[in-house]
Amino acid sequence: MTINIEEIEDYLSIRIPESDLITLESSRRVTGPGLLWEKPGAILDVFTSYFDKQEVVDCWTVEIQKVLDAINWKNIHIKTRIFDTGVNLAISASIDLLYSAVFVIETSWHLTASKLFEQSSDDFDALISDLLKVISMEQNPPILELQDAAEKKNIDVLWDDDFVSLGHGTGSQKWGINEIPNVDEVNWDNLHNVPVAMITGTNGKSTSVRLSTAIAEAAGMVSGSTSTDFVKLGDDVLDYGDYSGPGGARMLLRDKRLEIAFLEVARGGILRRGLPLRQASAALVTNIAADHLGEYGINTVEHLADAKFAVARALSDDGILVLNADDKLVANNGLSSQNTICWFSLSDNNEHIITARYSGGLCCWLDNGKLHYFDGNEITLTINVSDIPIAMGGAAKFNIQNAMGALCLAKAMDISNEAILKGLMSFSSTPDDNPGRCNEFKIKGARVFVDFAHNPHSINAIADMLDNIPSNKKYLLIGQAGDRSDQDIMDLTDGALKFNPDVVATMDMEDYLRGREFGETAAIIKNQCLKHGIDEDNIPHFSTPSEGAQYIIDQLEEGDLVLLLALAERDKIFDMLKAAT
Repeated sequence: MTINIEEIEDYLSIRIPESDLITLESSRRVTGPGLLWEKPGAILDVFTSYFDKQEVVDCWTVEIQKVLDAINWKNIHIKTRIFDTGVNLAISASIDLLYSAVFVIETSWHLTASKLFEQSSDDFDALISDLLKVISMEQNPPILELQDAAEKKNIDVLWDDDFVSLGHGTGSQKWGINEIPNVDEVNWDNLHNVPVAMITGTNGKSTSVRLSTAIAEAAGMVSGSTSTDFVKLGDDVLDYGDYSGPGGARMLLRDKRLEIAFLEVARGGILRRGLPLRQASAALVTNIAADHLGEYGINTVEHLADAKFAVARALSDDGILVLNADDKLVANNGLSSQNTICWFSLSDNNEHIITARYSGGLCCWLDNGKLHYFDGNEITLTINVSDIPIAMGGAAKFNIQNAMGALCLAKAMDISNEAILKGLMSFSSTPDDNPGRCNEFKIKGARVFVDFAHNPHSINAIADMLDNIPSNKKYLLIGQAGDRSDQDIMDLTDGALKFNPDVVATMDMEDYLRGREFGETAAIIKNQCLKHGIDEDNIPHFSTPSEGAQYIIDQLEEGDLVLLLALAERDKIFDMLKAAT
């Protein structure tokens, strides 16, 4: 039977009872490890301030079990999560029935909401009949047989609406959803996984991905990466765009040239679809800070940490979890992990570094201007921070942490010390190596830094670094996306002002207005600058980032220091700066 995913996707439209008392925010397929667990299936996000949330869970649990019994789905797991504004409700499902799982869970919510609102539900037998029809259309037993055989051989399985693939990169093979071979027709000897690292956190993800890729390339490996900018394999960009979710990972891991991969894993992809693989060699959590809260029931930094640590569920049995021991949320979550952990810290006195060294664990630390890696028995690698360009002589503490994270990932993936040292020493904060991340230009004897920092954690880090650089006059270019709250914009401005600028150029970004009027965000920033004592004459406003950047370039004199927070028109600003150099 031919599977027609487009027909299945839109086959049912299940009525959801409406009320101001409770809202069904989202229902979706989850293809792999995510916030709640490691299983594929379907999830609902329900929000309410009226009903007792445990009452909602209890009612739904009864209704979903009725539906599961009626369609004869056995061995299905149910998972719930109560948070301050609502609940997540989830069921597991086999990988060939994820659209059906969404219809199943929506049907259960139809019944639950009808009961909570004391309304009549649709005919139960008719609902079940519809579910059985769509299940019969979607089920694909050959996929399950292939998955079972691959898992017994520890070979990763990746799937989407169009393809199923086994293994990664040079050891991969894919088939169309309607072209699945018999298990005994598969050439298993040619299939294997390649080393794959997942990199998540609030800040430092892109830098860590790029630096890790440089280390792998120094080892002579065909290295690939996914990020918010593109999917890249060697010198080839497979596609441009935000590919920090599972789609980009599958694109890269199915390329038969690939020998090693580094995947940027963002919060949104984890929460919307889960992770696409289950046999990663290593994962890195850089840090956890407030950013993009309020979606999918992730309302606090503690919730965000739970989501980020989904990467631990996608590690192979011998995979290594690399953690920033200086970040309390990262460390606390790490302590409850069952994975093998490699800690890193800016201090040799960090408690997790001390414990690891005495207990034979893996760790890396900074001491007397040097990074030291401990393999459980002895220090096997040492490098001077002064030899790592992105550390800026030790001033860029955040990049020292990124360097340690990449070093630990490389060791977890069995990359040689020689290649690690070469990669760390050759990677620099230039637009070519690390665009938008602390890029420095020398113009008229002034130092100009361009950074993509866009949350308080990242802005504080770069402002603290630059505040220690001697200068005459300081300039700041700043704007923010309109979907931030007023308080968020004020907090972001406060962080940037730690740089102690003499002149603050505010800007609008037409593509980032996101519901606000032109000039509205810049006005909030200006008002906050006035509160900090900056004279109004020193807060010029510009209609675009490039106009603001050009104004500052025109004012520069020897010894000046500039921070351009280039959230938009980055390439145009780079061209302007290169022309002025």
